[in-house]
Amino acid sequence: MHRRSFLKAGIAIGFVAFPTWSRGAAAPVLPKTVGKARHFDYAALKGQAQALAARAYQPPSEALPESVQKLDWDQFQAIRYSPDHALWANERLRFEARFFHLGLFFKTPVRMFEVQDGQAQEIAYDPAMFDYGKSGVRSAHLPQDLGFAGFQLFYHTDHKRDIVAFLGASYFRAVGGDMQYGISTRGLAIDSGMSRSEEFPRFTAFWFERPEPESDMLTVYALMDSPSVAGAYRFIIHPASLLVMDVDAALYPRKPIERLGVAPLTSMFLFGENENRINHDWRPEIHDSDGLAIWRGNGEWIWRPLVNPADLRFNAYADDSPRGFGLLQRDRNFDHYQDDGAFYERRPSLWVEPRSDWGKGSVQLVELPASDETSDNIVAFWNPAEKPQPGQELLFAYRLYWGDKPPVTAPLARVVATRTGLGGIVGQKRKYFSWRFAVDFAGGDLTMLGKDTVVEPVIAVSRGKVEITSVRPLASIQGLRAMFDLKPTDTDPAPINLRMFLRADGQPLTETWLYQWTPPQVRPPL
Repeated sequence: MHRRSFLKAGIAIGFVAFPTWSRGAAAPVLPKTVGKARHFDYAALKGQAQALAARAYQPPSEALPESVQKLDWDQFQAIRYSPDHALWANERLRFEARFFHLGLFFKTPVRMFEVQDGQAQEIAYDPAMFDYGKSGVRSAHLPQDLGFAGFQLFYHTDHKRDIVAFLGASYFRAVGGDMQYGISTRGLAIDSGMSRSEEFPRFTAFWFERPEPESDMLTVYALMDSPSVAGAYRFIIHPASLLVMDVDAALYPRKPIERLGVAPLTSMFLFGENENRINHDWRPEIHDSDGLAIWRGNGEWIWRPLVNPADLRFNAYADDSPRGFGLLQRDRNFDHYQDDGAFYERRPSLWVEPRSDWGKGSVQLVELPASDETSDNIVAFWNPAEKPQPGQELLFAYRLYWGDKPPVTAPLARVVATRTGLGGIVGQKRKYFSWRFAVDFAGGDLTMLGKDTVVEPVIAVSRGKVEITSVRPLASIQGLRAMFDLKPTDTDPAPINLRMFLRADGQPLTETWLYQWTPPQVRPPL
């Protein structure tokens, strides 16, 4: 499957997978089971993944009953899970798991297991788990071994709105205190943003470890498989206003992998105050995330605003032992979006914190062109410098934070807005084309600056001439606005890289702002 097709399918997670069902009053129904209970722990799962990688890859079957195979959008939405069939329903536990039906874009069965006292018991598909409504599917005509597409988790504080969902390949999402879905992540990305088709590893089975009655953490395990790699995953999920997931991944390559994406984040950026290539919408901004933040191993903080490019754009930011990175939604002002249905200002940010030394590599950013908000077009991930080889065991441990802001922020002032437009001096005739960049900084120690303190913008560009630079106070944000024009000095249409931070008396005051601007091939009239 090509990336764009898969990403369009993934949007169904946002609109189909998370209906707000009423909790049933009926007594809970214990799930049916398949086969015998077997010993299970994470070590055994890693052994299973390693043994799987030693065998030739077997593509999954997508043979579904005709009525399920042909479900359209509305019919698939009509299928509802019965809450009284939820795993651990009404058992005085703080978690419940409910399962997604196969159909529409999700045609590969995924096995589900419950783990209790070190024993794993497979959960059987049962048509009685679902209300098929107006879907046209007749439960009596479905095989008893049909299987599931994925699952969602509910926490005891709200049985109508889920907090985590796994659906499609290795994609999953979670929410913070705003209970608003947005950005996704995956178990793994392979060859993302390359000229050939991307490979999508998939989770083939999940194990749910039965929590203690008063536990506020849930552990879920997953087995991964793909043509290039097999893997074992452990997710320890702690719901809160800043939802935390501890992830452990053990990967076993079947063949060399050119571009491995660890902790891959997937989001959407259509347009914002910095870039408005798509300008036909009535809303001022549309995006799930507005920038990539990186806390480098050397302590430097970077902010890279996202763009919706005309062509695929790939960037790699080299690092050694990164401290964290994430796709963030910094702009949380409703007035900047004016969308009272999607509520983009509530979309969660997602921060990745390595729990081990990841060594040398790069945070890589893929930006794809998008024509509407139904396509996730942004991907960011960690790419190790050493290419994975068959026979290796690759271990990665990291922590995911889902919420309105990351758990750590720079002690320096941060970028709060990036705006661009035609350069030059108002009222004076423009003799050549230039492009203006206005970057607003707030926070840090900026409020301590005296009126006579000289603040210097430190600007570097890969091509062109920087001119008309300035830094001035901006009272509305209790910060500073830095501005400069960039004059292209050639006709090369390739992107130009820009870098800026502010300092006073040699001391950095702000995080580092990075940007990539593509000069127009046809310059507007002056």
